[in-house]
Amino acid sequence: MLVFLQRWIISTLSVLVASHIVPGINYDKDNVASLFVASLLFGILITFLRPLLFLLTLPLVVVSLGFFVLVINAGLLYLVGSIVKGFHVTGFWPAFWGALVISLVSLVLNTLTGTGESRVRVRRPPAGDKPPGGDGPVIDV
Repeated sequence: MLVFLQRWIISTLSVLVASHIVPGINYDKDNVASLFVASLLFGILITFLRPLLFLLTLPLVVVSLGFFVLVINAGLLYLVGSIVKGFHVTGFWPAFWGALVISLVSLVLNTLTGTGESRVRVRRPPAGDKPPGGDGPVIDV
């Protein structure tokens, strides 16, 4: 439950940053609950609907070297903007740039908190073992 709350807070902060940076993404300042609902719905859609859309558009994802995933995320953000009252996305390009900002901010916050799968760990081998090529630390990315 704690991991879910951490991810939801990170997602909400990411959507908040995107709403302040990207013109065309905004929420009603009087109704902050719309921001929380939008980030929750966006997370649910990313978790359950994006894998299906990814599979259906796999040739485009491969040809575009993965950049089409941003288009999928933008479409889902635009869908959230049309479903949640009080959260507005005015078009495709604000949704595209908002999805990019949300992805980058989420990546940074997940890395800093260790919540997501994007962790950087430095570990040292046991005292008797020397790694090949030297005796420095081993960095897992």
